[in-house]
Amino acid sequence: MDAVTTYETIGATYSHTRRPDPRIAAQIHAALGDAATVINVGAGSGSYEPPHTLLAVELSPTMIVQRPAGSPPALQASAECLPIADNSADAAMALLTVHHWTDLDAGIRELRRIARHRIVILTWDQNVNRKFWLLEEYLPEAAAFDEHRAVTIDRLTQLLGGARVETVPVPHDCVDGFGAAYWRRPEAYLNPELRAGMSHLALLGDEALHAGLARLSDDLTAGRWAERHADLLERDTLDVGYRLLIADLS
Repeated sequence: MDAVTTYETIGATYSHTRRPDPRIAAQIHAALGDAATVINVGAGSGSYEPPHTLLAVELSPTMIVQRPAGSPPALQASAECLPIADNSADAAMALLTVHHWTDLDAGIRELRRIARHRIVILTWDQNVNRKFWLLEEYLPEAAAFDEHRAVTIDRLTQLLGGARVETVPVPHDCVDGFGAAYWRRPEAYLNPELRAGMSHLALLGDEALHAGLARLSDDLTAGRWAERHADLLERDTLDVGYRLLIADLS
C-alpha cells in the first residue's frame, strides 16, 4: 500500500487524534535552528509546522483538507519527485513520514536538493521501539509489521551525508496520538478512534489485533498491567525510540 492509499484509508481522524504536542514542537523548532524559511515534506495535516513554513508538500488529499485555516500553502506531490526549485528554503523537514516513501534514496536526494542549509527528520529507532511494552507483550504483529517498513538510523544518516541524532522523549500526557504516545495511559489503546491515528495499528486492522487487545483489556481490569509496569507510573517521560536527525548541508 503506497503513502497516498494509506492515508486515504486511515487519515480521516488525524486532525482530532494527531494534534501537535508543544514539548515535541519546541524540540523540532529548536532543531530547525535559525532557518528563516522551511518546507515541510510529507506534511500530513500540518502538525509541527513553524510559523516561517514556506510550503507544505503532501500526497494525500484527505490529509491536505484537514490542514487548519491559515496554514501555509500545500502542494500535492510525492517526496520522491518534488516540483520545487533547487535551494528553495533554508531548511526542509520530514516528520514521521520517511517509512511511507516508496523510494527513500530519491526522497532524501530531493530534501538535499531543495534545502540550502539544514534537514530535520523525525523518525523512530526500531531497535528501541520494538521493546515498547504494547508491542512486546501484546501486539507482536504490529512490531513485525514495523520491521518491514522501519528505516534504520544508520541508513538515514548515511543518505543525509551525516547527521546528529537527538532522542525525543515522549511526555506521559502527550497530546499527539502517535504509536507510543499512550505509554502511561494503556487504556487508550482499547479506543478504536485513537488506534485509527496510528498507522501500524490501523493498517493491520482490528481482526489481527483482537487477541492482543483482549489480553490487554483483561490485564488492565485485573490490575496485572499496573503491577508489571508500576515503574512507568512514576515517570514523566519515556524514550520509546523516537529520534530527530539534524543534517547541516555544506
